[in-house]
Amino acid sequence: MLIVGQVAEPKSLDPHAVTAVNDFRILMNLYEGLVRYKDGTLEVEPALAESWTVSDDGKTYVFKLRDGVKFHDGTPLTSKAVKFNFDRMLDEKHPYHNTGPFPLSFFFSSIENVEAVDPKTVKFTLNAPYAPFLSNLAYPTGLIVSPEAVKKHGKDFGRQPSGTGPFRFAEWASNNKVVVVRSDDYWVDNARLEAVVFRPITDANTRVAEMLAGSIDMMVEVPPNALSEFQNDRYQVVEQAGPHVWFLILNAKEGPFADKRMRQAVNYAINKKALVEGVLEGTAEVAAGPTPPAFAWAYNDSLQPYPYDPVKAKALIKEAGQEGAKLTFYVTEGGSGMLDPVPMGTAIQADLKAVGLDTSIETYEWNTFLGKVNPGLEGKADMAEMAWMTNDPDTLPYLALRTDAWPEKGGFNSGYYSNPEVDKLLEAARQFSMADKGITLVVLLGISIPSFFLGMMMILLFAINLRWLPVSGMYAIYGGGDLPDLLKHLVMPSVALASVATGVIARPCWKY
Repeated sequence: MLIVGQVAEPKSLDPHAVTAVNDFRILMNLYEGLVRYKDGTLEVEPALAESWTVSDDGKTYVFKLRDGVKFHDGTPLTSKAVKFNFDRMLDEKHPYHNTGPFPLSFFFSSIENVEAVDPKTVKFTLNAPYAPFLSNLAYPTGLIVSPEAVKKHGKDFGRQPSGTGPFRFAEWASNNKVVVVRSDDYWVDNARLEAVVFRPITDANTRVAEMLAGSIDMMVEVPPNALSEFQNDRYQVVEQAGPHVWFLILNAKEGPFADKRMRQAVNYAINKKALVEGVLEGTAEVAAGPTPPAFAWAYNDSLQPYPYDPVKAKALIKEAGQEGAKLTFYVTEGGSGMLDPVPMGTAIQADLKAVGLDTSIETYEWNTFLGKVNPGLEGKADMAEMAWMTNDPDTLPYLALRTDAWPEKGGFNSGYYSNPEVDKLLEAARQFSMADKGITLVVLLGISIPSFFLGMMMILLFAINLRWLPVSGMYAIYGGGDLPDLLKHLVMPSVALASVATGVIARPCWKY
């Protein structure tokens, strides 16, 4: 079997109930969506749907499902099963809506109706043209679950999952491991791996030690300061680079950061270049806004990040009357794409101290951290770390910057940023395709000078134990390249979702 060292145990194995790539790494092996991303691109291709059509007005999508596909519980994939999935997420009156919450259901908020036309035809009617619809279907939130398994297990479905993927769920030992095994009834050709074990190892140094000891075969999110440990013939380090943004959430609703000058001051106070070159040892680049350069058609390279200017930061703090302000800063021990979050947090704390801000750090395990941050920072903290992978340039701004994305409205705007003009631009942008670059660029010009957040584009690092790895043994995720038969169907979804590779190894104990 293959043993993978994760950063935390999953929150759930229900793809509609989670938001973290740490969970997606498991889920992408258990489930499939109607469509998926084509290798090396953000272009979608058929998956459970063999074909589809789109109406001229962009409001109707009709999908033809593949024949012979079954869920792991033996029930068939039908149009009614697909309808069940989206109705469960979107219809508050659905009998199984209470098996949520479904935090990313807004990805499909444009859906007005889902109709099972016949057993193999499903029609989606949207309330308006929505450019990222197909892309969002390819995102893990669009993975299709077994309705009968949901009905059987109810709120416990996340511990008893059933999908159509190449691997089926076998075991979840809390705080120890999640085991998936080969599905011998997979609708394509069967996976050659017999089993994969995902072990939660929260502490990065412990993951490194276990990797060096040979206790795990692959570790995710290698700390940059540990890279030298793997610079020999026994290991291979693989980068994931793409639309993955690390940023700070600032509480704009109350406290010091309710004043725009204080949000600007923090952006001037933090030496982002030093964070990238020092703490992260070059495994990131400073971001000028929430849109990564991977989206070249929507990226404005003329935008510049806030410069490091502690003198200006002090002046703004004095002007705002917040000299000596005390701040509470939530930091996670590790999580989805959080490279060295504690050293990052302490470096930021030092920069803020240098301009007269007294920052107290509170550190939490990843899932506990999410439980504190996602409901909003009001009454608890002034700032928090966060990272996000994205499949569309509008996703992160729409997710984190709209007024209607405040936590109490079901969104992830945990810092309560609100700007009516930004709201209008974000809504307008979602109705245009990639070819209509002008609208999206208008949105970017409206919000990309971040008076409310700072960020970095991250590169995630994976270490692979090469004790038994053949030369061709790298499995490219969404990145093309030869795929060894032994490793077929093991999916380790990239944080970037584009042009990215990761690796796995072959061990003698694998059965095939």
